Amino acid sequence: MWRWQTGIVETLHPDTEVWLKLELFQKTGSFKVRGALNCVLALDEAARRRGIVAASAGNHAIAVAYAARVAGLHAKVVMPRHASPARVAACRGFGAEVLLTDDVHSAFALAQQLVDDERRTMVHPFDGPLTALGTATIGLELLEQLPQLEAVVVPVGGGGLCAGIAAAVKQLNPACRVYGVEPTGADATWRSFQSGRPETLERVQTVADSLGAPYALPYSFSVNQRFLDDIVRLPDDALCEAMYYLFRDVKLVAEPAAATAAAALLGPLRQRLEGRKVGVIVCGSNLDPARFAELLALGEAAARQRETAQAR
Repeated sequence: MWRWQTGIVETLHPDTEVWLKLELFQKTGSFKVRGALNCVLALDEAARRRGIVAASAGNHAIAVAYAARVAGLHAKVVMPRHASPARVAACRGFGAEVLLTDDVHSAFALAQQLVDDERRTMVHPFDGPLTALGTATIGLELLEQLPQLEAVVVPVGGGGLCAGIAAAVKQLNPACRVYGVEPTGADATWRSFQSGRPETLERVQTVADSLGAPYALPYSFSVNQRFLDDIVRLPDDALCEAMYYLFRDVKLVAEPAAATAAAALLGPLRQRLEGRKVGVIVCGSNLDPARFAELLALGEAAARQRETAQAR
């Protein structure tokens, strides 16, 4: 945990404490390794021999590749062609076989085909009890390190990270609020909360590709529905702006998904969290230098617009 005390945070209510949970420093560059290892270590010997498969835009694929290497089994990871070359290279570096498809929908379809044809075990990026138990360890650590927390803000893609954290936090401290945050261009969980059932998106369009799940699924949705206090949405420019502030103030190279929770604290959750002790999940940092520089420039421009408006 790291307390954010400088820069933009100084403009919040003076009694607001902001603590960053730095999952971007995990071995694979994101929180995903928690769920992937938990799933892989639960396999019996026959399943280990058949190998595993995963579909992902990058962070989960890297985590599964690493978990397979640790456990000594074979992994196939299916990724959309637009995935960051750095993420594809990381998967191959850990020894996984990488298969590329046109988009995230076809990636999931091919992964399921490999389950059917090769009897591989699907290591799902965001759904299922073992994945949620892995991400729940973040919630446990949060309250062990900061039992006085009054709120936790969590990025949401498919909802597995949020489900695990929310379940752990609310069972340990029901008074602690847990908020999820999604990009407006990838808001399957937000839509599911509105309708009361898991929803599927026709299109995913956001710079936060790590949060680009094309649908919500029953298990994670039901856990979030039970434990999550609220979920909000943000446009991409707000994510880039938060990336800029995290870099300027805390010297963190956070990908857009990792800046989502901070963006919510500076935006739609600002008033609700005034004067509270807040845990903010910084979930990953897997992007190449050129893309980071591009998004950082967009974020700086958005920050300057905010600062100009506040000065008027």
